[in-house]
Amino acid sequence: MKEQYEVKRLDRPVDWTVDVPGSKSMTNRALLMAALTEGTVELRGVLFSEVKLEGVLFSDDSRHFLESLVSLGFMVDINESEKAVTVLGCGGNIPKKQAVINVGSAGTAARFLTAMLGFSDGEYTIEASEQMKKRPMQELFSLLTGVGAKITYLETEGHLPVKICGRRNPKAGADQSKADGNPLQLSLDISKSTQFLSALLLISPMIPQGLDIHITSEKTDGSYIRITRKMLADAGVEVKYDGRNYRIDPKAVYQKKHYQIEPDVSAACYFYAAAAITGGRTLVKHVHKDNSQGDMKFLDVLAQMGCTVTEKADGIEVTGPAEDTLKGIEIDMNDFSDQALTLAAMAPFCKSDVHITHIGHIRGQECDRLHAMSEELTKRGITCTEEPDAITIKPGIPSAGIVTTYEDHRVAMSFALLGLKVDGIVIDNPSCCRKTFENYFDLLDQLSGKDR
Repeated sequence: MKEQYEVKRLDRPVDWTVDVPGSKSMTNRALLMAALTEGTVELRGVLFSEVKLEGVLFSDDSRHFLESLVSLGFMVDINESEKAVTVLGCGGNIPKKQAVINVGSAGTAARFLTAMLGFSDGEYTIEASEQMKKRPMQELFSLLTGVGAKITYLETEGHLPVKICGRRNPKAGADQSKADGNPLQLSLDISKSTQFLSALLLISPMIPQGLDIHITSEKTDGSYIRITRKMLADAGVEVKYDGRNYRIDPKAVYQKKHYQIEPDVSAACYFYAAAAITGGRTLVKHVHKDNSQGDMKFLDVLAQMGCTVTEKADGIEVTGPAEDTLKGIEIDMNDFSDQALTLAAMAPFCKSDVHITHIGHIRGQECDRLHAMSEELTKRGITCTEEPDAITIKPGIPSAGIVTTYEDHRVAMSFALLGLKVDGIVIDNPSCCRKTFENYFDLLDQLSGKDR
């Protein structure tokens, strides 16, 4: 892909029917579960250890996860054309006892695999991209150290890369005397990332005595944790939750052998937003109201702003209001913060202010996303007020220019929306979308009729 991408301004409302990739969040959860299952799992589209997965996402993040499993000795069969993967799981044991893995910029791979390796009997090195090295990991490292794993920091304390000696490895010196006693008791702060909790829940079959996790932060739950709990329940592992504590009974075992991965609602939202700002229509195939992903809440936001949301047999359709009638909104997006950037890119085209709250945690994601949306809109002549945990965006007509993407796929995909309404919007480094949606701009070309 070219180093820059100029978005084609549309001269009419969109009228789109779209297929989007499988959910990254569900793909990487299913991959880990497959690896911890005894036997072969198939995923569509990705294959898991005697479990079958359908609709697997192939992107930089999922490829780093798959390559890491291969580096750890798991037998993995990949069929990208069928969007399928088969993994030969090893029931909680990792085939290779020494290995080097590289998680790239994939937060799910970094958190999930670190937890798995921390409870293993091997010794491993975890490498990462420069971007991932900056993201928070300390809460997970501290917890793993507390249960007996040995962590050696190779660069900056509290961050990747690390060497990790699993708690079941004699070299770690962990006390295993409680292994057949009461459930393992853990305390965890999830204010910076709910992935820490999801990681521990997902590797629970490696903890035969069961698991009790006490959440110490004000935030105790979230949409991605609910995805994790649902996937575990579907695979035969019940997670008990009382509002502050999570419990998994002893001898949890994954039993599911086939996974159908839902379409990525995060990806769908960019196309729904295009319908909203142009007064057009977008139908995304296979997205339905029973989808488990937290970003489904964005459809409610669109409805509050004046869009019509309709469930049809082949997917959900969004129709935008008449031009220049999209309503501004004040909204807490803590639980579906990936869409804060999408709403920020829509905000200039609303007839009143957009105020997004409780999103301070996105400063620690692929980039400081809160500052990025403020900075890029301000550069385009849009008035923004950035707060530590919120942002207010006023209506206006964005000016032409280059959007800096900060190596962040969601900045690139969201801010491309500006260019559908005004001339001269150029996205710098569009290839960063390979992280989750590698053909995003190719699809945008196709839909908008842009010459390649």
